[in-house]
Amino acid sequence: MARRRRGRSSNNNQHQPSPQNRRGGGTRKALREPAPFSKPTSYEAENPHEKLTIAQARKGTPAHRPVRVYADGIFDLFHSGHARALMQAKNVFPNTHLIVGVCSDELTHKLKGYTVMSEDERYDALRHCRYVDEVVRDAPWTLTPEFLKKHKIDFVAHDDIPYTSAGSEDVYKHIKEAGMFVATQRTEGISTSDLITRIVRDYDVYVRRNLQRGYTARELNVGFLKENKFRLQNQVDKMKETVRTVEEKSKHFVNRVEEKSQDLILKWEEKSREFIGNFLELFGPDKAWHVIQERSGRMLQALSPYSSPRGSPSSSPTRARSLSPDSLPSSASPPSSPSSPKKTSRSSVKAASGY
Repeated sequence: MARRRRGRSSNNNQHQPSPQNRRGGGTRKALREPAPFSKPTSYEAENPHEKLTIAQARKGTPAHRPVRVYADGIFDLFHSGHARALMQAKNVFPNTHLIVGVCSDELTHKLKGYTVMSEDERYDALRHCRYVDEVVRDAPWTLTPEFLKKHKIDFVAHDDIPYTSAGSEDVYKHIKEAGMFVATQRTEGISTSDLITRIVRDYDVYVRRNLQRGYTARELNVGFLKENKFRLQNQVDKMKETVRTVEEKSKHFVNRVEEKSQDLILKWEEKSREFIGNFLELFGPDKAWHVIQERSGRMLQALSPYSSPRGSPSSSPTRARSLSPDSLPSSASPPSSPSSPKKTSRSSVKAASGY
């Protein structure tokens, strides 16, 4: 019994789609590889296609296949608005297989207008969108019952605004009446017409841009005078940019010099204060320098006494000690005449010896 239960549970698990299979009806190769093109006969052609209601599709039924949702358009200059619309179409039901139809160049130029991208470029852009499971080339402008039956389409996704074209007030009117229409929301601010308007408005800017990138005037369909005008404007812009760069660099250099000068002034002030403080501490009154001078003076006096110069007998301490007061000449003795210096000296010598 246990083996039977395990076998039954394994069989049930095989039939139940995994979360990845529910989203894309199998392994999502679109996340790793481009979405395939639609074949003349659908891969589910052998299976009967029962009609679903919106209530049934929102519940995720039928379990054995995903709900096939179709979205069509021109998709010129594929942008985020297109991708958001396809994302809404992909997530409108729990298990959705999204088929995207792209109109050809011939049909689009006839009924809507000239496109920027070719049909092959537009086909390939849709194949690389992560929400797309299948791409239908050369899609019809108006959906017929034969086309819906051929591709086994359950519902058609588009924005709810009436699409007036080809002499019809709304090309999706019969789809809405049949209960097969699901609405998506448009992304405001972005569309193919908006992008073309930007290019036309800034025509000169983009021509100059492409001239700078190596495109020739012939490729851009620009005349000789206009080409030279654009090239001159490019040169002027380059000169302006160079001048602006030099100004910015000079301003930056001046700012750095000012900062460095302020730092140098602050450092100089700090060093000068420190130098003045050290000087005052060393040479100020009652400071270390005066103490050193006093001590050095005392040491010099002790080591080498003063010596009197020649010709100054009163200042010589040794003469004052060697001569006695009795040996000094008497004040009563008559002064010697200048005419007889030798006699005076002899008499003084005799007197000194007789004493």
